[in-house]
Amino acid sequence: MRLLLTSAGVNNPTIHAALVEMLDKPIEECSALCIPTALYGHPHVGPGVKPWGFVSGREESQMTQLGWKSVGLLELTALPSIDAERWVPLVRETDVLLAAGGDSLYLCHWMRESGLVDLLPELDAVWVGLSAGSMVMTPRIGTWFMGWQPPSGDDRALGIVDFAIYPHLDHPMLSSNTMANAEKWATMIDCPSYAIDDDTAIRVVDGVVDVVSEGHWRRFDAPV
Repeated sequence: MRLLLTSAGVNNPTIHAALVEMLDKPIEECSALCIPTALYGHPHVGPGVKPWGFVSGREESQMTQLGWKSVGLLELTALPSIDAERWVPLVRETDVLLAAGGDSLYLCHWMRESGLVDLLPELDAVWVGLSAGSMVMTPRIGTWFMGWQPPSGDDRALGIVDFAIYPHLDHPMLSSNTMANAEKWATMIDCPSYAIDDDTAIRVVDGVVDVVSEGHWRRFDAPV
């Protein structure tokens, strides 16, 4: 599976070009499924207006409005209550999975509970994450980003990649998301990590990691 891990979605030409390069065919021939689940777990985001904004493309990220051949909805909290044959073939056939931001550990929990995480290794799709939708793929998110409390009680996510992500660096609406605080956060994470702003994304293809950006970012080595 190929990953495009963004802070704020596909919101500039450089990130858009990176996504197009990752696809097996033109974007207008690709089917997409959007996953709003993380939004419900965040106390300042959902449920309500924000999930609809993500699905409809009325939010700034506009991930569902990139010209896909089709866009569907995959709500992970519903999947355990329906038969797998009703949704697994759909996921296997899709070209792109668009994961909204919100609460990373809530999304992580429902990716496990739904069984979606078990499908990931066999999917030939691109995962496009926004904030929490990117952080869920990392080994840990750091206690600073913990909101919804998972059954495990810790900050561990899926560990699909071997680095952590500090999103929304220097965001004007998030006064605490400074480089100085990112440096402190990185010292508490036992793996390499990246601090990225909203004009930056991390691309992972066949295990190769590179950063695509029109903004600023920084990589931190794992603490010794």
